[in-house]
Amino acid sequence: MTEPIASPAPDAAPAEHRLVVVSAGTSDPSSTRMLADRTADAVAKRAAEDGAAVRVDVIELRRLTTEIGEALTTHVPGPELSRAIELLGDADGLVVATPVYKADPSALLTAFFQVLDQDLLIGLPVVLTATAGTQRHALVVDHQMRATFAYLRTFAVPTSLFAAPEDWQGGGLGKRVERAALELWLLMRSGVQRQLREQSWSSYQHQFGSAGGTETGVDFSSDLMKLATGGSLPPLRK
Repeated sequence: MTEPIASPAPDAAPAEHRLVVVSAGTSDPSSTRMLADRTADAVAKRAAEDGAAVRVDVIELRRLTTEIGEALTTHVPGPELSRAIELLGDADGLVVATPVYKADPSALLTAFFQVLDQDLLIGLPVVLTATAGTQRHALVVDHQMRATFAYLRTFAVPTSLFAAPEDWQGGGLGKRVERAALELWLLMRSGVQRQLREQSWSSYQHQFGSAGGTETGVDFSSDLMKLATGGSLPPLRK
């Protein structure tokens, strides 16, 4: 007896990956945001070539300046900052873009990543990008930003991006953007972040804080903890 021929299944929707762009540009339009958008567009194009889709969410830090400042002192994020943190927690990939001032990344960018829980970005693939008015700042990305994101235990791709005014006119920047986008997409597609979280960092705990409640067993009445929290010890007896 001949088996009935099954009807072809409808085309499945392409898998969607979530890419977050964090831009510390302060002007509108901003060359920093332009470089970030160009990179995100290149990632989305690579994904489309593989039959996948990329959803891009942008976090404009200049709109969060007040909440970032308050979170640095109160450790309580406001509603917009909380939304940004939520986006990062759900991200499969990250593009970070900053202007460079006096041989340093933007203080706004640094403050933003300082208020995040340091477990939030574990294993997250990231492209690091920066813009400046002179090529003298070209090493800021690899010498300073890369160290920060290594501390946060992200997967910074090998190709970093830097653009001074003269870079926008030549083809070299475009080639570097394409290379960085490919590196980011391959890491996003591989699911490396999920695997790292599940298999490598699942049992990781800080000695203090972010330890799932185990920090409550610390003896904060000890002499060492009194000093660490700004207290003082009784005078020594003669």
